[in-house]
Amino acid sequence: MALTDQSTRTRSGEELDAALIDPYLKAQIPGLTGTPRISQFPGGASNLTYLLEYPEQEFVLRRPPFGHKAKSAHDMGREFRILNQLKDGFPYCPKAYVHCTDESVIGAEFYVMERVKGIILRSDLPAELNLDASHTQALCKSFIDRFVELHRVDYQACGLGDLGKPEGYVQRQIKGWSDRYEKALTPDAPQWEVVKAWLNDKMPADHPTSSIVHNDYRFDNVILDPQNPMQIIGVLDWELTTLGDPLMDLGNTLAYWIEASDPGPVQLMRRQPSNAPGMLSRQQFVDYYAERSGIQIGNFDFYYTYGLFRLAGIVQQIYYRFYHGQTQDKRFAQFIHMNKLLEQMSLQVIGKSSL
Repeated sequence: MALTDQSTRTRSGEELDAALIDPYLKAQIPGLTGTPRISQFPGGASNLTYLLEYPEQEFVLRRPPFGHKAKSAHDMGREFRILNQLKDGFPYCPKAYVHCTDESVIGAEFYVMERVKGIILRSDLPAELNLDASHTQALCKSFIDRFVELHRVDYQACGLGDLGKPEGYVQRQIKGWSDRYEKALTPDAPQWEVVKAWLNDKMPADHPTSSIVHNDYRFDNVILDPQNPMQIIGVLDWELTTLGDPLMDLGNTLAYWIEASDPGPVQLMRRQPSNAPGMLSRQQFVDYYAERSGIQIGNFDFYYTYGLFRLAGIVQQIYYRFYHGQTQDKRFAQFIHMNKLLEQMSLQVIGKSSL
């Protein structure tokens, strides 16, 4: 189906050598024949994602980006483990097959998982889906329902109780992202001093019920059933997953949620169809999440501002690699403007906040 997510030609400098990968995979996965055709998925700005097409089976390979990497980021073994163990409690995880720590195979650690064929939404809803506002709202609510479902997973039963430390999570996130931002500063980047001071001053206690925190739950990380686009059949990109406060995870997701009423400059940042007729506004999103999860949310300004600051930290870490010539991906040149806009958005939220 044409709407299923398509790979494209591998970007220059990010090629993989099939002659090295093929014998390794055949030694790990029985029954493979032929030689894989390798292409790259164009989305994403962190880990690199490739499609390996064998005659009878398709796989997705994930590896860290080239160039400077934050110390704790891009842990392939951790993501591999999460996929395999979380699947028992959250059936939307793709099956992971192989984790390779031998960097001589492709020049970096990597893992290989099944390819879940389906629709991944990017900036706009494909016209071919013919979704009216009521269908779009149903899709939006399905997206939130899966999010709530993830936050309700019994992570101890999945053997993931050691994935993170829920106690002190809010404080660690504010300090951690402040530190990471400082380390990724470039001369043209904003300082975020007012926002950091506000976050430290308004910091709430951890929510009493900890959960799996995806840390990157967006429409372009979920896979829709090609036969029934209302149904989510896969959730991707578990790189940043940990245990912590579910409301901090909600703030992360809402930082990406550009609604139809947002001003023009903000619309330029949109990477998912959150502005489409029928999509919930950020406040409606929060209200529906609260209704479905049973969690009272009285101070969402803090979590949303945290999400914006964290997003700026991610953007700045990527821009740092571009600024210092460690990646040639020209998409990242605009990330400095995104960082500055995120700071402006945060200051507006703080200015209107009743906290």
